Amino acid sequence: MFGHTTLKNIVGKNIALSDKMIDAINEWKQMLGGQADWITDSVESLGIENGICREFADAVLSEMESGISNEKLNKAYQKNMIALNENMQQGLGIGSFIIKPLGGDAAEFITADHFVPISFADDGKPNDIGFLTTKRVGETDYYTRFERHYFVNGNLTIENRCYHSQTPNDIGLICSLEEVPEWEQINPGPVSYPGMTQMAFGYYRNPIKNDVDGSACGVSIFDKAKGRIRKADLQAARFDWEYESGERAVHIDDRALKRDNRNGRFGMAKLNKRLYRGLNIEDGKDKDLLKEYSPEMRDEAYKRGLEEYKREIEFIVGLAYGDLSDVQTVEKTAAEVKVSKTRKYNRVTAIQNNLASCLEDFVAGLAFYNGMYNSGYDFSCKFNDSILTDEETERQQDRQDVAMGVMQIWEYRMKWYNEDEKTAKAAVQQPAEVIE
Repeated sequence: MFGHTTLKNIVGKNIALSDKMIDAINEWKQMLGGQADWITDSVESLGIENGICREFADAVLSEMESGISNEKLNKAYQKNMIALNENMQQGLGIGSFIIKPLGGDAAEFITADHFVPISFADDGKPNDIGFLTTKRVGETDYYTRFERHYFVNGNLTIENRCYHSQTPNDIGLICSLEEVPEWEQINPGPVSYPGMTQMAFGYYRNPIKNDVDGSACGVSIFDKAKGRIRKADLQAARFDWEYESGERAVHIDDRALKRDNRNGRFGMAKLNKRLYRGLNIEDGKDKDLLKEYSPEMRDEAYKRGLEEYKREIEFIVGLAYGDLSDVQTVEKTAAEVKVSKTRKYNRVTAIQNNLASCLEDFVAGLAFYNGMYNSGYDFSCKFNDSILTDEETERQQDRQDVAMGVMQIWEYRMKWYNEDEKTAKAAVQQPAEVIE
């Protein structure tokens, strides 16, 4: 992604993509790649960002049913839906993505770091946009194609320009598309398409208010949780260090070490190198040759802290308890678990609504590139609410298992009331036990 000033000069007017937004997109990309600012040699990324995106994408698409009434268009559509999940994960992380037909049954997924929103319509969809494609030729020649889509007199208009540079960080000077063999057949335009009154691609953005710069640009699904993700990564580093620093060792006085005549090194027979450490421990009257080092491990405390951070992340981004965290480590009532499921359901539903609109526009683009825009096709897209219904179905099945005697009541309470075994067994001893 080039800087705001460079992009503004290419377009020739103000653009909706600000410097703040460009910086945010770059930051989200780094986090997804495990290269956040706080990652060092001693602090590794837990990959929570990818986990969030994967969980939402799976929940959104797991039972999606969509298709087109026209056989030819549907075949092209279904072919491209195969790659929807993996590309949606990236789009969720960076804030937005585009599914852009290329002609025939081909299409490409473009994330926010490769397109430039110039302006948005009142419905939040771009009505003037540019796409950036860079190719390297040889060792030092970089060519960037800027493909712009906008409207002239209400009709879709497309133009292409090419720039040449000898560094990937600079767009360089304008040149001919013919300098790149793959682009020599592209009409530089501008070319208008009468009757095509909408963009020929599908645009998706996360259903999250943009507090980065207040524009209609999409915001990462985990943006609000950046601080907690950082704390979780740091906590995991403390957790790892607790194990590493707490390795058992035996401090051995130099007098107890024997020299190996073959290599001249000192050591002790039949002991692992990690187990003993040679040093002069003679101190005053202390003449012990061996001292054991075996500190008390505090791993449980670190683990509880890490799990709590994960739960806070789940709450902030709209996931349910247990999607990222270990559901058994922190007690949650049945009501709390149900509320968290509802929270996830609401967020997933909002994502599905935006995705359905994106796919509908993508289908229109497919029809346009295949000369079938006015052919009278029908598009359908349905999602299942299994996030809530599956839980209720499972709960009902467990009730039946209890009634049949194949599941104990205390086991039911442990599972659905998040009680430990002792508490659950004590509860079932009370009269008038009722399963809800």
